[in-house]
Amino acid sequence: MVNVELSRLNTGERVRALRVARGISLRTLAAELDVSPATLSNIETGKTKLSIDRLARIADLLDTTPGAILAESSGERPAASSPPASGWREYPPLRLDPVLAAALTEFLRAGYHGTSVRDIARAANLSVSGLYHHYASKQDMLRALLQLAMSELLERSAAARNEGHDPVERFSLLVEHLALWHTYRRALGFVGTSEMRSLEPHNRHAIVAMRIAQQRMVDREAEAAAYLGRFTTPHPREATRAIVTMCVAIPSWYRDEGPLTPERVAAQYVEFALDVMRNRERVAHVTAPPPGP
Repeated sequence: MVNVELSRLNTGERVRALRVARGISLRTLAAELDVSPATLSNIETGKTKLSIDRLARIADLLDTTPGAILAESSGERPAASSPPASGWREYPPLRLDPVLAAALTEFLRAGYHGTSVRDIARAANLSVSGLYHHYASKQDMLRALLQLAMSELLERSAAARNEGHDPVERFSLLVEHLALWHTYRRALGFVGTSEMRSLEPHNRHAIVAMRIAQQRMVDREAEAAAYLGRFTTPHPREATRAIVTMCVAIPSWYRDEGPLTPERVAAQYVEFALDVMRNRERVAHVTAPPPGP
């Protein structure tokens, strides 16, 4: 079980607030988590570290996502609106404030370390001093972009997964979602992958926690399908890592002017993923367009 220190994000306080808001007692939630009430109390008060696996399980039980818990408990709100539960396949233009839009453009053009605050201010039509009224540093802009990316990714992941009726279908919907997101949001996806190394340690810990939570969503469905004998690969955990990495790499090659639509890419990637997992059923559950070129 991978542990990431989340105490600086006040995660425990957020867990308690959500639990109380949903009318769930400490003892009931502890029983669902298979821990003692004392252990859960220590998590909520910040005395016990919260593992990513346990964070993901708590999010499921409280009908939310790990990203939502992390974003809320850090006191920050995503800069993009969350998709409706039934609209995870829909991608309206991403709404960013002018400074973040400029930062994203400049990070894509020159990389984080090749971009100055002056470059971002110029692209945003602001003075450097005016830019500092919005963000305290270039690092804050990078953190905001990556937190926005992961928050939206996790929100849409939960919506996609919740449409499935069994582990194979949920797994396939998650892969479809990951491929769609990394196609439609490829600018954010590219920066999110290439500039993780540029995050300062405390910012990196928070984003890594969200990335692990995303991976565990896919892992859980794959492991459940393997347990039922519907996935026959002898290495389900390693296979899911390869599949998620394959989806994350889409921004490095996808182009609008290319022959494939995002939907066609997603349909193909679901097929690839089921092949990797050695699923013999190949149940058609992705509404894909007719074969393209």
